Amino acid sequence: MQHTGARDTQPRDCNSQKVHPQPMEEAANQNPEALEALISKIFTNVSSLKSAYIQLQSAHTPYDPDKIQSADKLVISELKTLSELKHFYREHNPKPVCASPQDSRLASEIQEQQSLLKTYEVMVKKFQSEIQNKDSDIVQLQQQIQEASQKQVKLEKNLKLRGLSARECDGIGSENGFFSVDLTPDLFKSSVESAYRAIHDFSKPVINMMKAAGWDLDEAANSIEPDVTYAKRAHKKYAFESHICQRMFSGFQEECFSVKPEDPTVTKESFFHQYLALREMDPLDAVGQNPDSNFGKFCKSKYLAVLHPRMEVSFFGNLDQRNYVTGGGHPRTAFYQVFLKMAKSIWLLHKLAYSFEPPVKIFQVKKGSVFSEDYMDSVLKNFIVENSEQKPKVGLMVMPGFYIDECIIQCQVYLTGVKVTD
Repeated sequence: MQHTGARDTQPRDCNSQKVHPQPMEEAANQNPEALEALISKIFTNVSSLKSAYIQLQSAHTPYDPDKIQSADKLVISELKTLSELKHFYREHNPKPVCASPQDSRLASEIQEQQSLLKTYEVMVKKFQSEIQNKDSDIVQLQQQIQEASQKQVKLEKNLKLRGLSARECDGIGSENGFFSVDLTPDLFKSSVESAYRAIHDFSKPVINMMKAAGWDLDEAANSIEPDVTYAKRAHKKYAFESHICQRMFSGFQEECFSVKPEDPTVTKESFFHQYLALREMDPLDAVGQNPDSNFGKFCKSKYLAVLHPRMEVSFFGNLDQRNYVTGGGHPRTAFYQVFLKMAKSIWLLHKLAYSFEPPVKIFQVKKGSVFSEDYMDSVLKNFIVENSEQKPKVGLMVMPGFYIDECIIQCQVYLTGVKVTD
C-alpha cells in the first residue's frame, strides 16, 4: 500500500510543476540579447533625460522663454520614451505569480497613469498660458493696425490739402517735413500761442525804445485805452500789446487779409500749402527772395500801421527805415527782424485759419464787458475783485479769441477793478 501511494504522489508532483509559469530569471535567460538591448536603451534614455533636464535648468538663467520651451518638450519626450520602454518590458516579461498579481499590477498602472496625468495637466496649463499671451498679442496688433489706419487717413487728408498726389510726394515728404504736420485744432491752438508770444516779444523793444526816447508811458497807455484802472503800473504794458494786436489782426476775418491776392482763385488746399511753405523759412529770407509777395506786402502794410511816424523819428532820429519800407524794401535791422518774426506768426495763423472747413472765426470783446470764463482768459492769474458784489469787467482786450470747429480759444483780457494777490 505504501509503494502504491508513493507512485501516486510522484506523477501529481510532476504535473503540478508543469502548471506554474517559469520564474522571471529563467524567462529572461531565454533571450539575454533582447534584455541587454532593453537595458542599454533604458540607460541611454536616462542619460538623455538628465541632459534635457540640465538644458531646462540652464534656460532659466538667464531666462530664455524659447530655450525653456524647447528643453521642456525634450524632457517630456524622454519621459514618454521611458514609459514606452517600461510597457514593452512588462508585455514581454510577465511578473511571477504572487498572492494578488492583478491588484499589484493594477496599482502600478494607476500610479503611472496619475503621473502622466500630472504631466498633461502641466502641459495644458502651459498651452492655456500661451493662448492667453497670443490673444494679448492679437489685441495689441489690432490696436497698432487701428492707429496705423488713423495715421493713414490723416496723411491722405494732408496730401489732399496740399493738392499733391502720393506719387508727386515720393522722395520729398521726409525732406520738407510736410508729413509731420497734421491739420488739427491743436495745431491752430499752438499757432495762436506762438503769435501771442511774438507780439509780447515785439512789444518789449517798443516800450524800451519809448522809455529811452523820453515818452510818457502813462499818457501813451491812456491814449490807447482811456480810463483803465491798472492794478500795477507795470501792467500798462498790456495796453501797448493790445494796440499792436489791434493793428496786426485788422482784416484777419477777410480771406485776403487786407492784401490784394496774386491769384483770386484760392482754395483750402492752397492756404495750407502757403502755411507749409513759409512755416520753416526765416521771414527775412522770405521777404528777401520775393519782396513783392503777398507776405512781403502784408509786412509792409502792418509795419506802417503799427509804428507811427512820430515814434520812428523818436526811435531812430529820422524816417529812413520807414521810407525804405514804403518803397517796398525790407531792412535788415535788428528791430525790423523782430517785427518780421511777429508778422510771420500772424500771417501763418491766418493761412491756417482758412485751411479749415469752415474757416476759423475770430472774435473780440469790448471794454466794459462782464468777464466770462467761457470766452475770456485773464492775463492776471492771481487776482481778487475789489467789490465782491460786482463781477469783474474787461478793461481792455489784449489778444482776440477764435472759434474752431466746436471749440473756443479764449481771448486774452485785462480786467479792471481787481487786485493782484501776489
